Amino acid sequence: MNQQFEDLRASELYCPRCKTAQPVREKLLLVLPHSELHDYRCVACGESLGSREVKAPPVMPAAAAPRGARRPAPQAQPSRGRLPPRR
Repeated sequence: MNQQFEDLRASELYCPRCKTAQPVREKLLLVLPHSELHDYRCVACGESLGSREVKAPPVMPAAAAPRGARRPAPQAQPSRGRLPPRR
């Protein structure tokens, strides 16, 4: 597959109910471990006009991270100092 078309998104598709090309809205349907499924819906009537699958990039396990790669620093916890005694 040609790399320049991997992230192609539709802005208009033919709607058989409206009988013309209509703008579409992309809706996330399902998130899978290896991909996401998106649905294209007609803006005018809500008809489903198509779908696309977005492949997730490969995830590198922490044990296989290159040597010298740093892990993100842990976030600092807010200070829990003591309040002065009540008088």
